[in-house]
Amino acid sequence: MKLKFFLFALLSIIATAQAQNNGTVSGKITEKSNNAPISYATVSIKDNGKVISGVNTDDNGDFTIKNLALKNYTIEIQYIGFRKYIGSLILSENKKTATINISLEEEATQLKGVNIVAERSTIEQKIDRKVITVGKDLTTAGASASDIMSNIPSVNVDQDGKLSLRGNDNVRVLIDGRPSNIDPAQLLKQIPSTSIKKIELITNPSAKYNPEGMSGIINIVLHKNANTGFNGTYSGGITFGETAKYNQSLDLNYKTGKVNFFGNAGQNFGTYYNDGQIFRLDQDVRQKLDISNENDNYLYKLGMDYLIDDKNTLSFYTNQNKSTGNGIVNTDINYYNGDPDVLNIYQHSNYKGPSKTGTYNLAYKHIFDKEGHTLDFEGNYSDTKVGQNAAFDTKTTKPDNSANSIVYNDQIGDRRKLSTINVDYVNPLNEKTTLEAGAEARITRTNNDYNTGNPLVPIDERISNYTYDTDIYSAYVTFGQKFKKFSYQVGTRFESYKVIANLNYGQEKFNDDYITLYPSAYLTYNLNEKNVLQFSYSRRVDRPSLEQTKPIREFSTPLVTSYGNPELRPQFTNSVEVNYTKTLEKGSITAGVFVRRINDQISRTLSPDPNDESGYKQILGFTNYDNSSSYGFDVSLNYKLTKWWDIQPSIDFSSINQHGVVFQLDPTTGKNLAFERSVTTSAFNARMNSNFKPTKRLSFLLFGFYRGPVEEVQQKRKEMYKMDIGTRYTLLDNKMNISVRFNDVFNTMRYAFDGIYPYPQTGEFTWESQTVYLGLTYNFGGGKIKNLQRKQREDNTNKGGGGMF
Repeated sequence: MKLKFFLFALLSIIATAQAQNNGTVSGKITEKSNNAPISYATVSIKDNGKVISGVNTDDNGDFTIKNLALKNYTIEIQYIGFRKYIGSLILSENKKTATINISLEEEATQLKGVNIVAERSTIEQKIDRKVITVGKDLTTAGASASDIMSNIPSVNVDQDGKLSLRGNDNVRVLIDGRPSNIDPAQLLKQIPSTSIKKIELITNPSAKYNPEGMSGIINIVLHKNANTGFNGTYSGGITFGETAKYNQSLDLNYKTGKVNFFGNAGQNFGTYYNDGQIFRLDQDVRQKLDISNENDNYLYKLGMDYLIDDKNTLSFYTNQNKSTGNGIVNTDINYYNGDPDVLNIYQHSNYKGPSKTGTYNLAYKHIFDKEGHTLDFEGNYSDTKVGQNAAFDTKTTKPDNSANSIVYNDQIGDRRKLSTINVDYVNPLNEKTTLEAGAEARITRTNNDYNTGNPLVPIDERISNYTYDTDIYSAYVTFGQKFKKFSYQVGTRFESYKVIANLNYGQEKFNDDYITLYPSAYLTYNLNEKNVLQFSYSRRVDRPSLEQTKPIREFSTPLVTSYGNPELRPQFTNSVEVNYTKTLEKGSITAGVFVRRINDQISRTLSPDPNDESGYKQILGFTNYDNSSSYGFDVSLNYKLTKWWDIQPSIDFSSINQHGVVFQLDPTTGKNLAFERSVTTSAFNARMNSNFKPTKRLSFLLFGFYRGPVEEVQQKRKEMYKMDIGTRYTLLDNKMNISVRFNDVFNTMRYAFDGIYPYPQTGEFTWESQTVYLGLTYNFGGGKIKNLQRKQREDNTNKGGGGMF
């Protein structure tokens, strides 16, 4: 009933009266050089500069526009690679029809290849997002999307590939406006860097977007290949580290008539290594970890766009993601405190398991006669299956060197199903005013089975089942107006949210059901042509994820075990931002400040294991804390110093008040005492990307990165920094690029920390940050670009919260 109500409300908004007109204009558009018809050219009818109506030419270059009032107009005809035509059109009682046949002249420079990629990346501040257009300098950063993300202002990537935006990891990651059930850190490793067209940082999303993610949304937009005929792009690369890692992808496209077929396939595989050491200072306990992950990932996409006519488009695609993994964690724990009752521990863990996600998407788009007046329907279904078989071999060694061994297996099976149905309506009421509205239903079903053979676990607790189901129904409306120097947009999203968690078929249940409004507002003021000021406000939410809520072991080492908390409450955030953009003669500068108020903050906890008498084991979990606040700023510059040298420096700073419960050992009683601790956590990041282009074909880059130290509730993270160098060479009439990049030249990147709670400790983790990447990209095929626009949706569900480090 809720969904029916939303759809009824939306259709009430869409209903509009149609004006009665009786003028018609038709014609044919051809190429001047060979008289060949130009299909899908844009024909616009304007009245005093305002677009009244418009169509695209058909496969034969013909067009017809009906229902025009009898008066004088301007007609404009455009097609990429040709000079624009502007002419006059007169309709009257004596001349109700007009025929216009035009031959367009080609521009001096023809567009070649499949994907047009700029030499250098650019940054643009739009009304609700910062857009980084990816140039060849960024694609040289590495083989995958994950490799280039740390080059993006305000974005950080940790050693596990997890992203954070403005110092906060509560961020949603979208691909072409849509989420994936695949973990974002893993998905980004599967996307070739050369497939990325632009990266959108939506730090304060409007009511049009789903409200998840405190720090906003990172949307990665891929190249759309919709050329006539047969076209394709191949890219491949090798990353040399401790061992070689390989990646390759193939994008194919075939367009004929009204049908456009597209598909791509990508693969990356290799073994990745991490090493770490943790020292407990008060007891002289040393823990060493050797971690390796052998991954083989495949990504497939197959789809079709069908242009029913100039006003209606039907689209379908399916994504298939498959991966197999073999992770090995060797943990060596040695006690040097002289206690004869404490045994040294060595554990060999092996995690194996496949994962598979299938996504199916069907979309329909209707374009009304008025430019920008559209209606979109879309259905999306994804099904993810993850299996894991974890084998543990734990040996304890006594002072006399005699050993005892425990061997067992854990088996985990995850199943997640996500179904969404949505409708979006956009109506430019007039030249200055736009109304947008939409409704959505999102149904998520998750099931987790866990089976352990650990002999230390009671028999009745070795098998468990956990389900976590959510139903979300929402509707939004936004209203915006543009004036000469001032524009605004206000909106709100109404959402009904219901969650049901169930452990072991009813032994423990948790329900939550609430209705919430998420308002947003944007104000933009153009001081002049080169200076723009923007103010925005939005309300956001971070809902607990499956990993954060399931009361089943996520991972385990001899000293640390991780569990979720099914009673976690959502975390709500009110965010205010002010952004400024200045256009320079040879570049641009963007700056922004933000303030956030956070309610029921979700945070990690680290506490002693109550079932461990030795006092060494700990439990890693989650809980809600009271209100907190954060603030920060970022500044980025894109500037061309000379014809052959440009720079892109950026800095960002964020500060958040963190709360947490910590434990500290009382030396007199030998017990751990709990108390609440609050700290102000500040993070500072600086980047410098510098590009040198001595010739048209050859270019060099220099990249530097610095992340300052960060104090958290339980530990203090030390600073991180590195420098990369690279080069790129273009050949075969810009169809082929060969790039080489030397990452972390001085091998300085590492994750190091000092901790006080629950006991003094220090640690450091290193990974294969010093690597050499060799990549090749080749575009084949040709034809003039004829883009077929599809609706890009987003659907943010919380996948975060898991992982050991």
